[in-house]
Amino acid sequence: MKKLSNLTLFILIALLLFPQITAYCDDDNKECNKKKVVYLTFDDAPGGEVTIKTLDVLKEENVPATFFIIGNQIKGQEDIILRMKEEGHSIGLHSFTHERNKLYSSCDGFISEMKRVQNALYDVTGENYCILRFPYGTNNSTYRISNEMVNAVHSNGFKIYDWTQDTLDGANPNSSPDTILNRSISTKDSVVVLMHNAYANKNTAIAIKGIIKYYKSQGYTFEKITVDTPEIYHVLKK
Repeated sequence: MKKLSNLTLFILIALLLFPQITAYCDDDNKECNKKKVVYLTFDDAPGGEVTIKTLDVLKEENVPATFFIIGNQIKGQEDIILRMKEEGHSIGLHSFTHERNKLYSSCDGFISEMKRVQNALYDVTGENYCILRFPYGTNNSTYRISNEMVNAVHSNGFKIYDWTQDTLDGANPNSSPDTILNRSISTKDSVVVLMHNAYANKNTAIAIKGIIKYYKSQGYTFEKITVDTPEIYHVLKK
């Protein structure tokens, strides 16, 4: 009888402690501390009403994003650039002309393009922006990034950011909002979604709310790319 009483007491104590034990998460438990992060990024901005609608959704959902700017599109859209800055989004460089032959003929040509858009943005915002994205990506049909280019970029104070999830809305701007949403979905712990914000990307602006809803439902934290974000690029072996 005494043994039964001791066993009963042990079970009662275990039941009382069990919820606390299962809920406990120490610093060494990677599963407990795993953080899922998504970066919403937009190339080819600013794009008039498309960018305005994008900013409206981001503000409504209280979500930050990163916009990579084409320099020759800034004039006449300075108010949109300033809104990006004032609403806390990151601003990056996406060349001045977006023309392959000017960008990829030499390292000097590439750096010159990035400095031109950097200067144009400084004239509007009073700030120097140092994150950049290669038009068409660091490895595209025209160019593959080299160690020489990486050194040139870094020596001029820039950082490089590709993506991990491509919605393909750059090549296919008329894709339906549902298609763009489906292509944005990833289950990785860290996701950098590539979207576009040119004038033609009207359906992307429509899809954004659904994209945000999906990642919120999956417990992701929304962050913007800054100079402190680890770079994303890969130098391919020749």
